[in-house]
Amino acid sequence: MAGCQERTNGVRVAVEGCGHGTLNAIYESVDKACKARGWDGVDILIIGGDFQAVRNAADLSIMSCPVKYRRLGDFPDYYAGTRKAPCLTIFVGGNHEASSHLWELYYGGWVAPNIYYMGAANVLRFGPLRIAGMSGIWKGFDYRKPHHERLPFSRDDVKSFYHVREVDVRKLLQIRTQVDIGISHDWPRHIENHGDSAWLFRQKPYFRSDAEKGQLGSVAAEHVMDRLRPPYWFSAHMHIKFAAIKKYQDPPPASAPPMLGGTDGSKDGQAQPDKDTNPDEIDLDMDDDEDSGQKAECAANAADVKEESAAKSHSIDSRDANGTNGTNDTNDTNQVPDELRAQLPASFAPPQHQHQQEQDQSRPRQSQTPGQPVPPGITNKQVRFLALDKCLPGRHFLQTCYIEPFQASDSSKPPCCPDEASPPRYSLEYDPEWLAITRVFHDTLTFGDRSAQTCPDLGEEHYLPLIEAERSWVEENIVAKGKLGVPQNFEITAPPHVSGTPEIVQQQPDEYTNRQTAAFCDLLGLKNLWDSTSEERLERKRQGPAESEFQGRGGRGGEGGHHHQGGRGGGGGRGRGRGRGRGRGGRW
Repeated sequence: MAGCQERTNGVRVAVEGCGHGTLNAIYESVDKACKARGWDGVDILIIGGDFQAVRNAADLSIMSCPVKYRRLGDFPDYYAGTRKAPCLTIFVGGNHEASSHLWELYYGGWVAPNIYYMGAANVLRFGPLRIAGMSGIWKGFDYRKPHHERLPFSRDDVKSFYHVREVDVRKLLQIRTQVDIGISHDWPRHIENHGDSAWLFRQKPYFRSDAEKGQLGSVAAEHVMDRLRPPYWFSAHMHIKFAAIKKYQDPPPASAPPMLGGTDGSKDGQAQPDKDTNPDEIDLDMDDDEDSGQKAECAANAADVKEESAAKSHSIDSRDANGTNGTNDTNDTNQVPDELRAQLPASFAPPQHQHQQEQDQSRPRQSQTPGQPVPPGITNKQVRFLALDKCLPGRHFLQTCYIEPFQASDSSKPPCCPDEASPPRYSLEYDPEWLAITRVFHDTLTFGDRSAQTCPDLGEEHYLPLIEAERSWVEENIVAKGKLGVPQNFEITAPPHVSGTPEIVQQQPDEYTNRQTAAFCDLLGLKNLWDSTSEERLERKRQGPAESEFQGRGGRGGEGGHHHQGGRGGGGGRGRGRGRGRGRGGRW
């Protein structure tokens, strides 16, 4: 039993890399790790993506994975209620996910009892900690696009669904106060320079070329890390354990020239460890539980085994690192650097309509690096980064750690040494700052409309007063009324898989309205962009998937069908209005 001091000042956290549907083995490994530390359990388990919340065979039909390697995994039992997660589990999305399920929960929600998806981007509170998460992996070609995917999916949609979007990252870059934990599936770009990169390149030789070209990792995750600067950042995706420490300096005086090779004073030179050994020697104040799951029956996804053995011949492991995600799109052969793609949408986006070009020309001039300079409310100067492997025997996939908040607050401390029969010490809560940001940006979102253009980034100075006004609304309508707690409102939407029925089917899943998303939109006075009538959904199904964007150009093949524009609300158009008469007045 851990001492009372430890039990009251921080949070017991377990972190796992890629899930790949192996929940039973992961939970067994967490239990063994806790026993080794003398803990009665963890407060929270974080899974870094590729969770695969597959409800049934139809969900599996549009998961990005070769058909012969598709497996339902362990999740259907948790979704159906025959098993329950033994500890609170949160996860971000990766590039192998049940996209039809996660589409319902853009703002986050329970995929099963005690298992919470953080959505496309999110900031949540858990006891004394603030946790920020972002789903998806980097793909410059899709970064500036809106979320055009909506069932039925084309082959392109299956891939592009998990490509991180600037409209989601933009919201994270408005955060002005300190968070404690950051989570991304993909590694932040250049993070290898802050650990033992020589060791990493010996283990994964094909990483070296991508790193030298600045293509190893996510530009978006780099921007978010450099803005939020959480004391801890966890990632997965690359199927290797790697630790690093990224340190930041105070920004140079305004008259000084910009520092080369860094971001806002970050030390981006390659670290030189004292010993030629595993980077786990960097002190992350964590206990290594890499062996705790070796005896667990990790129901490994056969595709991942194949990927690992074929690493040198451009497996998903390596191709995802530079943003190609295992595809061979001819559109991605240009040599525009990723950092320029992130800042210049016209460099990789299709030609814009004239009115959109006029809007872009009238935009305020943006800072050279998105998210910079860092606001005074973010004061941490050192990020401890840890990436973990997937759940397989002998792999480094699990870590337990004890995390205290960067800025201590007595208000979040639980009673000293609660009785073992008492409820969990902490529960998930919405973050007021994030709720305000969500209200500001909601009406700029589009879903399912392939003709839509992403609203231009008007700059932090433009958004700040809007966010401050919405923060007042949140304080009055949510905080003061005690509505910050994330409700335990999981409900089954798609029918659970029936044991004994085929796992591989041809038909795509149906689209469902998730009541969690509806309740969240109602809480904030927002229009539910993910709702449609049954007639609208039937019409989209009749039209079939959209044609491939790259058809006839050597790219990904499409599924046929027509370009279509969704239905009511988020079926295609922007949500304008606030629903239930609770929204504020005019827009900017």
